[in-house]
Amino acid sequence: MTATDTPPDTERATANAARRRLRRSLLHLILAVVAALYLSPLLYMLVTSFKNSPDAGATDPQWIPSPATLEAYRTVLGASDSPVLRWLLNSVLAATAHTLLVLVTATPAAYALARMRFRGRTAIFTAVVATLFVPPMVLLIPNFLIVNELAWVDSLPAVIVPGAASAFGVFFLRQFFLTLPGELEEAAEIDGANRWQIFVKVVLPLTRPALATLGLLAFLANWNDFLWPLYVLLSPESLTLPAGLANFQNANNIHYDLLMAGAVIASVPVLLLYVVAQRWVIEGVSRSGLKG
Repeated sequence: MTATDTPPDTERATANAARRRLRRSLLHLILAVVAALYLSPLLYMLVTSFKNSPDAGATDPQWIPSPATLEAYRTVLGASDSPVLRWLLNSVLAATAHTLLVLVTATPAAYALARMRFRGRTAIFTAVVATLFVPPMVLLIPNFLIVNELAWVDSLPAVIVPGAASAFGVFFLRQFFLTLPGELEEAAEIDGANRWQIFVKVVLPLTRPALATLGLLAFLANWNDFLWPLYVLLSPESLTLPAGLANFQNANNIHYDLLMAGAVIASVPVLLLYVVAQRWVIEGVSRSGLKG
């Protein structure tokens, strides 16, 4: 073998490394294209919010507003008949309270179904999961009758309490509880802890990723809810943000610049919340799917 000859093993290693780099490059390209497809509506929403009304409703969309203006934001935030900041506050209060109720009701129910042995546990869990297949529209009128009987119509409890007993929350947290090692609870029981102490001091600290994930999903579901608030919130001051933004359109005219400005305002709190909770969300989703 001469000095310029390359050993076969080295050639194969070089070829394998080149193929791996090519696969990574193709994967990154595919992910970049998919990300661009998902981000393009958000970017166009942001761009449209800086357009004037004629340009925002033009049939030939433009990605660069000319000229860029803040008129839509001034109109949205300054309209006397459309209190956007009040709607924003209502949405924050309703979504936060709804999220807390979902966590309070789903966590102990999921723990009982995952860790406690009792008669009928499987039947109860099956019934809970079965409710996930019931279309939400079927419950619209029954929920309205209950809310009306409780005199909650046109008040925030009407959009906070219904749906707080989350079947998905119970299912999601149960899957997470099943991934936790039982030895931790057995050790705490040997040390004299009762069931409640084990749940609060041992299990809940380990469940923070799943709780953060479920909390974010519950917050988003309530924050983005549009149809139900339209049914139960009547006065302009009681509306949440998604329902209130419908005031910017009517049968004959749609103010796209105002709608997009309102949508940007509605998106900012959710995006900030996701940025803060992203690490726990990823961990919670990955761990909840390990064991069925």
